Amino acid sequence: MNVDRLAHPAEEVAPRLLGSVLTCESTEGTVSIAITETEAYSGTADPASHAYRGRTPRNAVMFGPAGHLYVYRSHGLHWCANVVTGTDGIASAVLIRAGRVIEGEDLARERRGEKVESPRLARGPGNFCQALGITAEHNGADLLTGTSVMLSEGEPVPGARIQVGPRVGVSRAHDWQHRFYLAGDPTVSAYRLSPRAKPAGA
Repeated sequence: MNVDRLAHPAEEVAPRLLGSVLTCESTEGTVSIAITETEAYSGTADPASHAYRGRTPRNAVMFGPAGHLYVYRSHGLHWCANVVTGTDGIASAVLIRAGRVIEGEDLARERRGEKVESPRLARGPGNFCQALGITAEHNGADLLTGTSVMLSEGEPVPGARIQVGPRVGVSRAHDWQHRFYLAGDPTVSAYRLSPRAKPAGA
């Protein structure tokens, strides 16, 4: 993976990340997950983006450069991982929503729970990070030249397999067609409309 593939608007990069592999190495071992579901967030132009109201200490990583990891806590419970994209200085990121564990499944299951079925190990952004071992310490990590967490090319995904739809669980701009996923893949999370979703244009 090189920065040129990521230095584009989030909605262009999000489908390209399908099939790519995120790997995290720790003292516990190594887990690699092939990405099967993503969501694009377009910074200050996107009401659902953390960067919509401008740069803050929390979202600073989103403003570039591309190829770094933006990690945040969701609802005070789960870590979520985003690949920073676009032009340095302009916020843009792709949320990794789900994937298929291709290395280190025993460790991923130890983290997620012994009874969790394989397709559910990294289904949903919080579960993805838990299985991979991503936490706040990885915020800002360089995915292209780093050593603890890395993004690499995976098996090519036929365009016919890529489906597009509205984003999951957001209250604003929920109808934007910025969610990309592999059709029929059992690791992909189910669509869920937020009960706080605002009407289009609100």
